[in-house]
Parts: sequence; structure tokens; C-alpha cells
Amino acid sequence: MLQTAAVTAAFNLFCSPSGSALSTQSKLLLQVVLYFQPQRFNAALSKSIGKAKAPVVLRLAFHDAGSFSTSDGTGGLNASIQFELERPENFGLKRGWRIIEEVAKNLKGTAAEGVVSRADLVALAGAQAVAVCGGPRIAVPIGRVDASGPDPEGRLPGMEASAVQIKANFADKGLDVREMVALLGSHTIGSKGFGAPDVFDNAYFVELLKKPWLNKDDSMASMIGLPSDHVLPDDEECLPYIKEFAADQDAFFEAFTSAYLKMTNLGAQWGERQGTLASAHGLTSITPEAKKEEWLVGHRPRPDRW
Repeated sequence: MLQTAAVTAAFNLFCSPSGSALSTQSKLLLQVVLYFQPQRFNAALSKSIGKAKAPVVLRLAFHDAGSFSTSDGTGGLNASIQFELERPENFGLKRGWRIIEEVAKNLKGTAAEGVVSRADLVALAGAQAVAVCGGPRIAVPIGRVDASGPDPEGRLPGMEASAVQIKANFADKGLDVREMVALLGSHTIGSKGFGAPDVFDNAYFVELLKKPWLNKDDSMASMIGLPSDHVLPDDEECLPYIKEFAADQDAFFEAFTSAYLKMTNLGAQWGERQGTLASAHGLTSITPEAKKEEWLVGHRPRPDRW
């Protein structure tokens, strides 16, 4: 069910005003990619991204995508993060970018070399980070074009931001409140104090409702989460979704999958790589468009391909 919802959500992105225009051939190819995340990618990602590296890699994806703004359509997940690592908000992400370069090195000599961009790898690595920690498996489309320089500054919400400021920031990226709350659930992994640091689950929302940072008998309680996390359960728009995800982990996983796909496609520029991508995916025998459509109708995701 979650995989079907992810595919449906991704297809809807191609018709959204925030997405870049795609040719019919590109759409069809990306549908194939959504159904089958290649084993070559999985092997390279798994080799470089284990539970210990998952938090920094997922944060890298969020910060790369977080530069998008609907006001002028600039920014987004385009690997510009490699030029932005000295910015204060990106402190610690040099390690994350080194992992991306390591994955790229692991892909050398395969059909994916020169086809899968650094921006694709950032999006794929974030999805791998979620999966390796027990979260949903997200089939990420590929074909993004890498940026040649940094994106504009000042487009990420600060750690001290109010709920109103956070909602406005996400709204400027084309993300609604439910999508925002779901994406912030990624704080469940790492050292923020929400549940086990290497388990992707709904503990973040369970703890938000408990507000442990208010416990004056625990000297470490104030260290749980960020100030920008603490304001969420007191916001009347955020609270219903926090309660929903705290009560239903499957609902959280489904919402996160959809929101992650949307976030990692914001502002993306897509290359015309149909033939090369098909080859990289082992689909060289499927060349005529009619044959591709026929093949898609008769095939569905297989567990051994994810």
C-alpha cells in the first residue's frame, strides 16, 4: 500500500505547478524508475550508508532541497549543497557530502556512471538513510541536472523559529502543514533525543505530545529536540497531524514518503537521458514507447527489486 501511494504521489508531482516540465518520454521513463530502484544503486548506497551515517545524509538532502522558493522558482535539490558547506546552517555536512562522493566512486565502471547525477545521489542517499533505519522504502526518480554554483542564502528555517515562521518557510517551498509535520518527523533519527537514534519510527510525534523538555526534575530534558520542535505541539494547525502520526505509524510513513518525493523534486531540472537511463536500468530491450507502455501495464514492484 505504501509503495502504491508513493508512486501515485510521485506521478502527481509531474503535473504540479512547482515541478519542472517533463516530456512524455521523461515521464514514462521516470515511472519505470519509480517501479524499480536499480540494484546497482542499492549496492553502492548500502556500502556507504549504514545506520551511523544515516542522520547526516538525510540532513544533507533536506538542506539541499531546502533552498527552493516558489517566489522565483530557484533552488531545490540540485547538489548546490556542495558549494554551500561553509554556511553556518550547514555545519557538519561536509561529512555528508564526502559520503555522496564515495557513492559516486562506487558507481564508477557501472552503467550508472555519468548518468546518475550528484543531485540524484543526494536524493537517493536520503531515501537510503530512511530505509536503513527501518523507515519506508522510497523509490526516487532520477535524471536531475546538477547546479554549477550555490543557491540563494537564508531559505532554511532557524533552530529558534516559531511555528508561524516554520509554516511560512515550508509554504514558500510549496509544502503544506501536513507535509511539513511529516518531514519534520525525520528528527526521530540522530542525536535529538526522540527515541532510538538509529530507528526511523513515529517516536518523534509521541515525544512531542509528552513535551519532555518541560520536566524540571530532569536536567537533561531541555536538550531533547530543538526549540523549533518544542513550538509545534502548541500550534493548532500542527497538533492534529502530530496526534495522527503519533497514533498511526503507517500514516506517518505514507505521508513522509509522499512529502519526501515532493521535496526532492522541488525546483529540479530534468535531463533528457531516456536511452542511457533505460540502459542503466537494464531495460535496453524496451525501446518503442508502445512497448514500454505495454510492459508497464503488466508489471508491478517486486520485493527483491527494492
